[in-house]
Amino acid sequence: MNNQPLLADLRLFSTLVRERGFAAAARSLGVSNAYVSKRIALLEQSLQVKLLHRTTRSVAVTEQGGVVLQWALRILEDVDQMRDAVSSGQSAPSGLLRICTSSGFGRNRVAPAISALALRYPALEVQLELLDRPVDLIGEGFHLDIRVGEAHEPHLMARRIAANQRVLCAAPSYLARHGAPATLAELAQHRCIVIRERDQDVGRWLLAGPDGVEAVKVAGALSANNGEIVHQWALDGHGIILRSVWDVGPALARGELQRVLPAYAQPADVWAVFASRLSTSAKVRVCVEFIEQWLAREAAQASVSSSSTLAERIQVTRG
Repeated sequence: MNNQPLLADLRLFSTLVRERGFAAAARSLGVSNAYVSKRIALLEQSLQVKLLHRTTRSVAVTEQGGVVLQWALRILEDVDQMRDAVSSGQSAPSGLLRICTSSGFGRNRVAPAISALALRYPALEVQLELLDRPVDLIGEGFHLDIRVGEAHEPHLMARRIAANQRVLCAAPSYLARHGAPATLAELAQHRCIVIRERDQDVGRWLLAGPDGVEAVKVAGALSANNGEIVHQWALDGHGIILRSVWDVGPALARGELQRVLPAYAQPADVWAVFASRLSTSAKVRVCVEFIEQWLAREAAQASVSSSSTLAERIQVTRG
C-alpha cells in the first residue's frame, strides 16, 4: 500500500493554513468542507502525525504540522519551478501566480495591468490580494509583492520597476485658511493627515531635501489606514498630506491640490519583491516584466495628460 502523501493534499494543507480554516479553504479551492476534512485526515494518516489543533472557531498548526508546512511549501514550489523549466521554451507561462500589493495602488495601477496580463496569457491563474499591512511573502504563500517602497527583508529579492516619490501637498482652500509652511520645521504647526500604510512611519515623515534626509514629527485631527480616504480629505481642505506622485499627480495638474515645500520629497519607487528561489520562475519573470512595461506606458500617458491639462489652465487664465 502506498502511504506517500499526495501533492494535491500538500497543496490543500498549505491552502488551509493560509486561509486559517476549513470553510475558507473549501471556498478558495471550490470544494466541500467534507472533502477538505477527508483529505487532511488522509494526509495525517499517511504521515502518522497530527497536523492541526482544531476548535469550533479556528485551526492552529501543531509543531509537527509546522514542519510539514515548511516542507510542503518547498516541495510545491520545486514542482512549480520544474514545470517552469520544462516549459521555458514555450511563449505562454501557465499555473498559479499569487500577487499582493497595497489597496490604492493595487486598485488603480496593478489590477488594470493584471487584467491585460490575463488577456495575453490565459493559461495563467492569477490571485491578487490587496493588503495594507506588512506581508510575510513566503509564510503567506505569495509569489510576488508589488510594493511602493523598498524591500528591507534580507532573504527577499527586489527589482525596481517604476520611479516614484511622495510629495507634500494640500488643497488651495486649506492653504488660504492656514497659509503654507515656509520650512520643514513649520509642518509641526500644521494640520497633517497621517496614514498607516505598508512602510509608512506613522506621524514621522522622512523627507529628502537640500540638506539631505530630514525627519519631522507631524500630527492632525484626521488619520486613516487607507490612502484614497486621506487623498479625499486633503481635497476637502482638512490638511497637508504626503502621497505618491502616481496618486496625486492628476489632482496637482488640475490645481485641486498644490505642492507644499516643493524642495522636499520622499523616495518611494515601485518594486517587485519575491523569494530568491523564484528568481528563475518563468511566470514570475513574465509578470514582473509585463507590469514594469505597463507602468512605464501609464507614466508616459499621465505625463502627456498633465502637460495638456496645464496648458489648458494657462490658456483659460490668459483668456
